[in-house]
Amino acid sequence: MSVYKKTSTPWLLSAPALLIFFMMLLVPLGLTFILTFNVFDYATGIKNEFTLEHYIHVLSDEYYYGIFWRTFWISLVTTAICILIGAPQAYILSRMKSPWKSIFLLIILAPLLVSVVVRAFGWSILLGPQGLVNVMAKMLGMGTFKILYTETAIIIALVHIMMPFMVIPIWTSLQKLDPAVQDAALSLSASPFTTLRRIIFPQVLPGMLAGSLIVFGLSASSFAIPGLLGGRRLKMAATIVYDEYLHELNWPLGATIAIILLVANLVIMLSYNRAVERRYRKALG
Repeated sequence: MSVYKKTSTPWLLSAPALLIFFMMLLVPLGLTFILTFNVFDYATGIKNEFTLEHYIHVLSDEYYYGIFWRTFWISLVTTAICILIGAPQAYILSRMKSPWKSIFLLIILAPLLVSVVVRAFGWSILLGPQGLVNVMAKMLGMGTFKILYTETAIIIALVHIMMPFMVIPIWTSLQKLDPAVQDAALSLSASPFTTLRRIIFPQVLPGMLAGSLIVFGLSASSFAIPGLLGGRRLKMAATIVYDEYLHELNWPLGATIAIILLVANLVIMLSYNRAVERRYRKALG
């Protein structure tokens, strides 16, 4: 009886969380997947008939290939920039002492305290034809730049929004690194590059992996930033799903695009996870 209690107790304690996970994620996702196989007619709406037309339409149309390519390319560039900027930030933050550490941590987390829509409007003001960026460019004699409603504007705003999701995991990983180990390596005539490669980088890699997966996934599914800074012509996957649901009222097609985006995201992220973990084990070995 005691053995039964020991084995059942973890499941009973996890039951509320598992129930919420099932009801809030798996059920809506399953219903969305079922919706992709429904027939849609503009005259009569959604019909309870089976079809693969929506998958064939999306996977055979170059228009959607271009949208998915833009979505993943922007997400990849955003992730790379967040790594290049966020990793040094996290390292500097890990070496700071109080109270500067708390102050700079608050600065890094500050973007999360403001709504994404408010931040998007702020960037549209800064990057617009009469915005601060173009005003300063005119003062420097560089003319004006068309930044708003371009991929560059989307990437700039996404980097600003996603940066905390990169810095925090890397900073958390660095908390396990004893600064004395790095100082010992330097005192034993190891070059700074060797210390970075053999001591710091293996410690940073798990946090970098976690941050990259979060940033890439959130960027690929972002809606507010592409919608407000990309305009009506520069579409990404989330904005085209929104258009199909609310403008065209073609819910099955919108659900199909969303499911394809989810599957593509999972394939890319799992492949990246496996490649980085292999590199991590090799670095430790």
